[in-house]
Amino acid sequence: MSLALARKYRPRRFAEVAVQSHVATTLRNAIAADRLGQAYLFCGPRGTGKTTLARVLAMALNCEAPSADHEPCGTCASCERIWGGSTSLDVVEMDAASNRGVDDARELRERVMYAPSAAGRYKVYIIDEAHMLTREAWNTLLKVLEEPPPRVVFVFATTEPQKIQQAAAPVLSRVQRFDLRRIGPADVRSRLATVLEAEGVTAEAEALAMLARAADGSMRDALSLTDQALSLGGRALTADRVRDALGLVHEDEHLALLALVAERRAADVFGAVGRLADHGVDFAVLLVDFAELLRAQLAVVLGGALPDLSDRVREALAEQAARFHAGDLLRMLHLAAEVEPQVRRSGQPQLLFETLLVRFALMDRTLDLETVLRGVGDGAGSATAMPSATTASAPAPAPTRRAAPPEMSAAPVPRVAPTPAARPSAASRAPVAEVADAAPPREAGAVPLDINRLAEHWDAVVDRVQSAHGALLLSSTLAHATPSAVTAQGLVTLTVGSDAHADVLRRGEAVVLAALQHRFPDARSLAVSLVAAEGDRAPRRLSEEAVKADRMAMLRRQSPLLDAAVDALDLELLD
Repeated sequence: MSLALARKYRPRRFAEVAVQSHVATTLRNAIAADRLGQAYLFCGPRGTGKTTLARVLAMALNCEAPSADHEPCGTCASCERIWGGSTSLDVVEMDAASNRGVDDARELRERVMYAPSAAGRYKVYIIDEAHMLTREAWNTLLKVLEEPPPRVVFVFATTEPQKIQQAAAPVLSRVQRFDLRRIGPADVRSRLATVLEAEGVTAEAEALAMLARAADGSMRDALSLTDQALSLGGRALTADRVRDALGLVHEDEHLALLALVAERRAADVFGAVGRLADHGVDFAVLLVDFAELLRAQLAVVLGGALPDLSDRVREALAEQAARFHAGDLLRMLHLAAEVEPQVRRSGQPQLLFETLLVRFALMDRTLDLETVLRGVGDGAGSATAMPSATTASAPAPAPTRRAAPPEMSAAPVPRVAPTPAARPSAASRAPVAEVADAAPPREAGAVPLDINRLAEHWDAVVDRVQSAHGALLLSSTLAHATPSAVTAQGLVTLTVGSDAHADVLRRGEAVVLAALQHRFPDARSLAVSLVAAEGDRAPRRLSEEAVKADRMAMLRRQSPLLDAAVDALDLELLD
């Protein structure tokens, strides 16, 4: 029975461990300087070399003929037993997933007290899946980890170090932690090429790239998948064989789905996905591969470096780059990342995938939130069309007026003057300032003029009259005046309750208009409308008490809660 490639080509020396040179160099230098730690914690994703490094360390410590740079020979009896995982008196491997209790930890602590089998050798305890140990088991090992017997080394390997942090945080201060890196596709391809060359198998570059992507940073998975592809027979590893062995969808199908999205053919999504479902595809894998294609398309649109792709895919992405916008592609990738966990768990993955593709195809009908908010911030009261997300970055075309039919264009169209909702009478309306010919320059913080914004910023206008012009009486009078109307020509109408208030506003017309234009540059003129309270026809003498009374009355009308509080607590307006 032949060995699997993952076991047959497992590294025997520190220098052969791919990518993890920062760990291998540190361990080799520690052996050379006789500064070996009593316990090590190797963390990292699966298949990145945690157990392999632990075995190489055990081989280097117990090798019968180490090299000058303290690398194990890999061929002596001790190295062969350790490398092959056979029984060894001095190297003990334990799976913490099945030996996780306090009794197992006590047994291990008792075995640690025995000396190595020969002088000059080390006892090495390799505990895999260390995060599976219980809190009680960690507490049992805590003392021996801090002060182990001479020539004893512990090596813990885990994919989830955060669980050790949660269950036994004091352990982390008693070990030297090394975080192993994920193995990149380029390093995986290089290692696979070396292994296949040693096996006498020729391989296409695209096939190696597909295996590297499927391995997802794990060298062991890459070698196992290569074994699976070679099991189909033949001495050549082609892209089609890898695709058939791994159940991957052909790249032409991915490009066809991308074309549906680019051409906005949402109705054709169901037929295309149904055809793939008839072939028994895994929609979770299909979604991951399609997301990779979207990522590559985004790289083409932005002019960045492309990932590992075939020449056909590169040409197809370059041809349809003009159909996509970077913003749309980013939204698609974000949606794909959100849906991918749901597709893996769902009982109807086809429905989720179809819905996602339809959303992609209808992406041009969505609105750019930033553009919507900008339109709201500009105070556009008219019904203006918002640009779609795909055209948010392009300048909006100028509005065009359709020509009237010939039979209608000859007749003159009568002009109808708009009727205002409420117009003050001639006796009560007093013009204060004429309409300016040109609008003043818009300053920072300026607000478009409409009745809602004017009411919202009215207190700021009153404060401006008092602070910038020092007109206390005018600001007090203005405080209980109410903005009642605003026209498109910039005419602002203020409503007051007495002739005395109207006289004060008429005398201070220039100051009020200047304060208005500081916040609302579109304000051109001012008008005062007198609305006398019922039963109060005689003019009143303007005094400080009258101003306070009017101000309090206005505040009570605006806030029912304040009105009730004034009656219940007998409140008085001080300023």
